[in-house]
Amino acid sequence: MAIMEGAEPLFLLGGDCGVLLIHGFTGSPAEMGLLGEFLHKKGYTVLAPRLSGHGTTVEEMANTQWSHWYSTVEDAYHILKSICNRVVVIGLSMGGLLAFKLGTEYKVDKIVSLSTPIFIADKRLDLLPVYRMFRKFVPKKRKAYADIPSKYTVCYKSTPLRSLSSLLDLIQHVDALLPSIAVPLLIIQGRRDHTVQARSAQYIYDKVGTEDKQLIWLEKSGHIVTIDIEREGVFAYIADFL
Repeated sequence: MAIMEGAEPLFLLGGDCGVLLIHGFTGSPAEMGLLGEFLHKKGYTVLAPRLSGHGTTVEEMANTQWSHWYSTVEDAYHILKSICNRVVVIGLSMGGLLAFKLGTEYKVDKIVSLSTPIFIADKRLDLLPVYRMFRKFVPKKRKAYADIPSKYTVCYKSTPLRSLSSLLDLIQHVDALLPSIAVPLLIIQGRRDHTVQARSAQYIYDKVGTEDKQLIWLEKSGHIVTIDIEREGVFAYIADFL
């Protein structure tokens, strides 16, 4: 299956601390590109894998579920661990869920959660089983980023409903794991997020097991905080945390 132009994995060799960047649902490594380049300039080794079913076709993604996406993350972790003494994990949206699961099963030094969902904003989710009887895909609404080159915004233009059901299963699975998170944690959430209910961030902060945790609110940002208007501030917060 051909990979969409710009959706290729990102690997930048640097120092002995590796940063695993995990993109979001229906997204691609492109949305983590600016952050990855920033961290590489700081001396980190950076790996942003392309999750299974992503960056090709929505039809292919419809044949995957969260266990496949997580397997990609596991593979990437082992690659980084083989060349770096330490590994930190940064997950955007669904990538944050996968980062939390990784943090309960493998040795990671720190976790950064960006716009991670526990509560999704779309009120139609309760009717998802009904929608799936009549449709396989639904168009996506995505914010335009006039000041960002298109190479950083590569993603699908529609959502496979079968995969969306698996995302909801992943949320439930990770929710139960949050008390087991024992490493330092940084949570960043935009108040203008129309994909994830912002209260998800406070919920995660309250439920995680670690006492070493920070929650930062962004007043002007939406969901994809790695490319939104406050991205430089996001990068600075992450650099300080690491």
